[in-house]
Amino acid sequence: MPAMPVQAISLLLHAFVGWRLAPALGSVVAGVALAVVLVVSALTLPFGLGARHAAAGRRGALLAWIGLVCMGLFSSLFVLAVARDLALLAGAAVDALRPGTIDVAALVTPSARATVIGALLATLWGFVNARRTARTVRVDVPIAGLPAALDGFTIAQVSDVHVGPTIKRPYVEAIVATVNRLDVDLVAVTGDLVDGSVRELAEHVAPLAGLRAKEGVFFVTGNHEYYSGAAAWVSELRRLGLTVLLNEHTVVRRGDARLVVAGVTDFSAAHFDRAAASDPMAALAGSPAGAVRLLLAHQPRSAAAAEAAGFDLQLSGHTHGGQFLPWNFLVRLQQPFTAGLHRWRGMWVYTSRGTGYWGPPKRFGAPSEITLLRLVAAPAGALQDSGAALRDGAAQPAV
Repeated sequence: MPAMPVQAISLLLHAFVGWRLAPALGSVVAGVALAVVLVVSALTLPFGLGARHAAAGRRGALLAWIGLVCMGLFSSLFVLAVARDLALLAGAAVDALRPGTIDVAALVTPSARATVIGALLATLWGFVNARRTARTVRVDVPIAGLPAALDGFTIAQVSDVHVGPTIKRPYVEAIVATVNRLDVDLVAVTGDLVDGSVRELAEHVAPLAGLRAKEGVFFVTGNHEYYSGAAAWVSELRRLGLTVLLNEHTVVRRGDARLVVAGVTDFSAAHFDRAAASDPMAALAGSPAGAVRLLLAHQPRSAAAAEAAGFDLQLSGHTHGGQFLPWNFLVRLQQPFTAGLHRWRGMWVYTSRGTGYWGPPKRFGAPSEITLLRLVAAPAGALQDSGAALRDGAAQPAV
């Protein structure tokens, strides 16, 4: 959509929120304060939307920060304002049917104040959640027929860091330090690492060279790598010592046991380069028979092709768990899973909520995570029963 229509729609939405809330606050000072906030939001939001280009120099970086924070605040204001109007409308309808049941006029000012306070608190809490170092989420994945040598194999998953206008080197250093303390067998970085070019962000991504794992650090591309120059980032990450898997695999050996670690390009990669189309089957070509098969795929919707190819476990990200309410409900319209461990027919899929954030520095109801996954032997018959119950590919939490 062209920039001018987007800005026009933004101005109309800001005007709507001001019209519905400012006069209803019951205080001239509060109304003016809200109006000022909305004007600042409307003026700086374009810098947030174009943050990758706006963050050059201190002034651009400051405008990007303000625009992105305002984007998060306005999102909550708008959603809550609409919810308030619907609630008042429902109250008026009830009162029309049964006069005297609800005094809607008495609710106008308290509901407007609650809307503004709720949006401010959600944004403040979301900011704190977004800016802290992600907590470690521990997940056991039961694998049928898992060789004893691989029982207890550990994987640290990092996903969707989005190094860019508000996530810089110190944020990445904290992630690396946390992962290294876990002392895992393998590290998987499942895409959307960056929002910007190698020239702009190489310094801030450089700490990834310090990631440590017994069997190596692996990376697959997400859609944002293609927005940011995927070929250049693949070269840079390989220079830092990460193994980049582009529809290919490597084999980890533990005694007589084999673990195939495969990776595919992003589900949407073909839109940018037809030769880079995501292909789980190609990623397995030439892999040893009987091995446990792990796939790194940025988007959960790679699951159908991955399961058909014969993978046992897919690690994904992309969704951010919705990042903040109520957008987690909309994720389900595009992706089969929003977050957590689920069964897709004969394969497990783990979807990370992401280790950073995209756009507004805000996480509310969808905390960031560094995931520590542990492969464990499944009890005999347990997965066959689960698979039979999920022939349609419906998601359910793992037990």
